[in-house]
Amino acid sequence: MPFSPDYSPDPRLVQLGPDFADPVRAADFPRLDLRWRNDRAAASVGLAELNGAEWADHFGRFQPLPGNLPEPLAQRYHGHQFRVYNPDLGDGRGFTFAQLRETGSGRLLDLATKGSGVTPWSRSGDGRLTLKGGVREVLAAGMLEALGVPTSRAFSLIETGEDLVRQDEPSPTRSAVLVRLSHSHIRFGTFQRPAALERPDLVRRLVDYTLEIYFPARVGEADPGAALLDEACRGAARLTAAWMAAGFVHGVLNTDNMNITGESFDYGPYRFLPHSDPNFVAAYFDHAGLYSFGRQPEAVFWNLRQLAGCLLMAGSPEDALVEVLNGFGDLYREALARAVVRRLGLTFRGDGSDARLVGAAFAALAAGGAEIRWEPFFFDWFCGDEARALAGPRGEIYRRPEFEDFRREVAGAEPDRPERLDHPFFRRESPVELLIDRIEGIWAPIAAADDWSLFNSAMAEIEEARMAWGLQPG
Repeated sequence: MPFSPDYSPDPRLVQLGPDFADPVRAADFPRLDLRWRNDRAAASVGLAELNGAEWADHFGRFQPLPGNLPEPLAQRYHGHQFRVYNPDLGDGRGFTFAQLRETGSGRLLDLATKGSGVTPWSRSGDGRLTLKGGVREVLAAGMLEALGVPTSRAFSLIETGEDLVRQDEPSPTRSAVLVRLSHSHIRFGTFQRPAALERPDLVRRLVDYTLEIYFPARVGEADPGAALLDEACRGAARLTAAWMAAGFVHGVLNTDNMNITGESFDYGPYRFLPHSDPNFVAAYFDHAGLYSFGRQPEAVFWNLRQLAGCLLMAGSPEDALVEVLNGFGDLYREALARAVVRRLGLTFRGDGSDARLVGAAFAALAAGGAEIRWEPFFFDWFCGDEARALAGPRGEIYRRPEFEDFRREVAGAEPDRPERLDHPFFRRESPVELLIDRIEGIWAPIAAADDWSLFNSAMAEIEEARMAWGLQPG
């Protein structure tokens, strides 16, 4: 079996012990049809040389990778779901399959699943994933990566040949198993479970593990809990800012859907903004708009407060944790300035001019209303090229008085790597977008005739955009 020298297994989750995860077996699927294989992600962990049969063995039948976890582990966690505490959670249709080091960075990454079968935490669920849900997640992860958002990567999508019944879509519908590559699957809810069980020993063990594995520079500090919360706040600020700059609405910002390293994952009822709208919601069941676009920073901060409450049990003084939480606002504002400036292809200056530019950008987007879609705005003004923006199909709108402040702020900024505008992508009239109508349009021929051409062309467009933008997550 061909494994690259870059394949570096490092199964560390087992050191947490049986209080945090349960060994499970994958479902025995009737069919394994590969629908998406992320060879770029596979190369980053030394797995790109696997042939088709080997890929199916490891990511459809879940035969263990050499030197890795001997059996999959379904993690235990609790969580607040729409701010209601739920102790009946855990990996109900997924597991951690392997852990391995990323080439170059040396980061520990997880290969984890969605739709791989029933676990002890499935409750009444069937442990399966719809093929449509898998397609949506592949699209979301690819688009977010292209836009510079710290995100899990869709690693593999295999159709599994089962008919599923779901209340929220036509049934029966096709099934799939997804594998994602992520920095961590230690969630805020992973800390909430031992805290709810009043097990300070387990909270301390989890804090020590998380610092050792993900934040080794903080090991040995006098207050490990405060150090961990500080890192979680920094990661969450960067992530939330990146969502806002991308016009992305996660939809279900529960504490079990946020991980400790500040990486986005688990894309259910997500949406990308068609145009500026702080009240835009992704989940049809979010009637109160709790997780609307404009409330995402508030939702993330609320989740961080729940994490802080757990860390009290690790022995951290309350005033130390409050001090860390009080710094989140400044962290987020700086991260938002960096994210928006980066999306505009401009150089971050580190002074008040960045905040003025960001304020002017959001004001311009609001002034444009439905006439200016979110993604085309950043496409038109990339690298601050006013002549290109005014000559484009939306140029007459940008000449209006309400865009004057934004034009002035852009004129005072320096482009970052303006050679990126030489990419053929920027000769288009409009960028790639992933609005809900397009997602439904991509799915329709798959459902009707097993026609994957629109999906494949969309993924090729997203990859072209990623190369053209040249954005790095964070």
